[in-house]
Amino acid sequence: MASKKGGDKPTVIKKYANRRLYDTGRSSYVTLDDLCQMVKEGYDFVVYDAKTGEDLTRPVLTQIIVEQESKGGQNLLPTNFLRQLIGFYGDNMGKFVPDYLEQAFGDFTKQQDQFRDQLNKSFGGIFPMGSFEEMSKKNMEIFEQTMKAFTNFSMQGKKTGSED
Repeated sequence: MASKKGGDKPTVIKKYANRRLYDTGRSSYVTLDDLCQMVKEGYDFVVYDAKTGEDLTRPVLTQIIVEQESKGGQNLLPTNFLRQLIGFYGDNMGKFVPDYLEQAFGDFTKQQDQFRDQLNKSFGGIFPMGSFEEMSKKNMEIFEQTMKAFTNFSMQGKKTGSED
């Protein structure tokens, strides 16, 4: 079984030429849905090409996101956010985006954990989803506004010719 994040070494997943994924920790083949569940449960893993040893973790995680987004029902990545994110590729501000996103999502996760804890204390485990969804929407609006500010800042730098 894979190790929990922050524990021992992450489980190695090997990706074969036929696109099959092999979990070396469980000695069995897994699917992207299995890996998605592992992420949700906090298990840490890395994905390597079985032949070349190339680290494929980022592309596999991206593929999981694409599949989750295409399933419908719950889309976490608004179209405008995706457009703004794409706009940062090749932009001189793009180098700041990964650290910013990591920090923002870390803060968001802490808020969600605190919110869940408070709800559990207040309502004895009854979870009013309407309030959670509303809070999530507001957090996403704040996040999108921040990304727009980054975009505007970046555009101003291009207009003035600064390359910092």
